[in-house]
Amino acid sequence: MESILHTRKTRPADVLAQGLIALGLDTPLEIQGSLLNYLDLLLKWNRVYNLTAVRDPIQMVIRHLLDSLAVAPHVGGGRCIDVGTGAGLPGIPLALVLADSEWVLLDANGKKTRFVTQAIAVTGLANVSVAQARVEDYHPALLFDTVVTRAYAALDDIVRETRHLCGPSGRILAMKGRLPEKEIQRVEAMSHTVTVRALAVPGLQEERHLIEVVP
Repeated sequence: MESILHTRKTRPADVLAQGLIALGLDTPLEIQGSLLNYLDLLLKWNRVYNLTAVRDPIQMVIRHLLDSLAVAPHVGGGRCIDVGTGAGLPGIPLALVLADSEWVLLDANGKKTRFVTQAIAVTGLANVSVAQARVEDYHPALLFDTVVTRAYAALDDIVRETRHLCGPSGRILAMKGRLPEKEIQRVEAMSHTVTVRALAVPGLQEERHLIEVVP
């Protein structure tokens, strides 16, 4: 994976395909195309709306698509929510790859939810809906099996703000960079079960961790 990043003729499609193989995700070409269509839309909107600081297409594949999809094997249950989805990350990539799951993408920012709504239309996603609300004000009729957050807040704040969204067997998956040991200790002090998993994102030489909390 690393060698392809140093080739001038590298295409985002190549990096995505090799990254998916490295992650062990058997992803049809049609879904890979939808992931790239989403990326193209993000590139276009980003010129005006500044949705992400990452602007290089290759780095966007690695830091957005592959980073999001690294958690796919750990997402369980049929009903999931991406809290603080921003530009639809990780929710849109995960919803494309995990077609049997149902997703809600939640964000309070209208500009971002408008982009996510457009991205859903472009990718043809039928298993995703968008909610514009603050997380503390969002009370769905049906609770969730999995609550996912990415670069959202401190772990203890995540748990406090999102645990009302978890169903009886629900859990929270918080995507983090370096291991937040002090945050984990604070959550454990709240009598919650915490499981830590190190993630390997193809092409990314930085720490990534997934923190699972059972409220």
